[in-house]
Amino acid sequence: MSVTEAPSSQRAVFLCLSLFCLIVICAGCAGLLPTGFSGVIAFIMALGGVLNALGERLGWIRNYLGGGPIVVIFGSSLMVAVGLIPESLSQNVTVFVRDQGFLTLFISALISGSLLGMDRDLLLKSAVWFFPVILGGVVCALIFAGAAGFLIGSGFTEAIFFVGLPIMGGGMGAGAVPLAEIFARVIDSDSTSVLSKMMPAVVLGNLFAIIAAGLLEKLGKNYTCLSGDGRLMKGQAKILGHSEENESVVCLARMGSGLFVSTSFYVAGYLLSYLLPLHPYALMILCVGVVKATGVMPDYFEESAALWGNFMVLALTPALLACIGIGFTDLQQVAMVISVPYVFLVVATVTGAVIGAGTVGRLLGFYPIEASITAGLCMANMGGTGDIAVLSASRRMNLMPFAQISSRMGGAMILLLATALMGLV
Repeated sequence: MSVTEAPSSQRAVFLCLSLFCLIVICAGCAGLLPTGFSGVIAFIMALGGVLNALGERLGWIRNYLGGGPIVVIFGSSLMVAVGLIPESLSQNVTVFVRDQGFLTLFISALISGSLLGMDRDLLLKSAVWFFPVILGGVVCALIFAGAAGFLIGSGFTEAIFFVGLPIMGGGMGAGAVPLAEIFARVIDSDSTSVLSKMMPAVVLGNLFAIIAAGLLEKLGKNYTCLSGDGRLMKGQAKILGHSEENESVVCLARMGSGLFVSTSFYVAGYLLSYLLPLHPYALMILCVGVVKATGVMPDYFEESAALWGNFMVLALTPALLACIGIGFTDLQQVAMVISVPYVFLVVATVTGAVIGAGTVGRLLGFYPIEASITAGLCMANMGGTGDIAVLSASRRMNLMPFAQISSRMGGAMILLLATALMGLV
């Protein structure tokens, strides 16, 4: 919802947008939106656009906490908590994102566009060395969590098992829930009670991962030697979809082709998930990576996928962040568990993930900021929605494929690591 017209018409555009947003937001809060896709998409675009613009104009939030994305997520969540957004609308937004496929459409566009837009040689190189970077972040995060637990008296192993591992597990469904099942079997306890101890760590870890992403974005601007400005590895060129040619010549037919390519790759990943015990996103990344590495796809479709991914980022990121705030961020749950010692444990874990991933990444030829974000913070957040929030706060949405590798494949690695560690205690 950015204003790109000539200066003489900017005021008219601003007034028109403001009127539309006012009408739609008021209708939503009053429970008068039309049912279905048209009402929900209008509301989340209006709310996301307004809160994003507000966050970009609040100096200290923009400079130190990530700006618009932070305000969109927690502003919309606050509106739910105080009752400004009706529960029925909140449920409709959640269904729209999760069950009706808006999140899948968005992530698929970013995965296909970013991978197909990368240099082939650098894609292969980064794929080989990315898992050691993830491992560096995980090991450092668990050491920091254990050390923090020892310092505050909650116990070294207790902090690792009930704070460190859940935070680094890739969210709730693929992380904390199976972790609770594993722990419950070993300690002969009820998985529900185990999960209740893990859940606050996952929620707070996601919160601090988003804040840390904003801080890393600021750090990258102040210390440019640490940042690739969205590029993961040294020597990597910009994504095809960000080139001047693609930005100046917008072809609607190519965007349609990009939409078809991205959704087709997701379908391929979904079908493969019937044969292989992996998440469709992980299998989609594998499919796109193989196609890119072999060079069998024509440049036309690669550029179209990159263009479609850019459109999704520019047009719909604030809307999706509003969905995350409304349907997936429970401020009341966060408030119930906040205490200085617990926050210290969570911050120590997230800090360890950042330092470990950044340090190992730098040794292996990655930019430290990008390595910390993708292999560190995207392990510490809550899966797909957390990836979008973290990458948006850090202004690096093109790194979605590597964020998904962390969340999906890295999360599976945490389950194996947890099983091994539980066998030692």
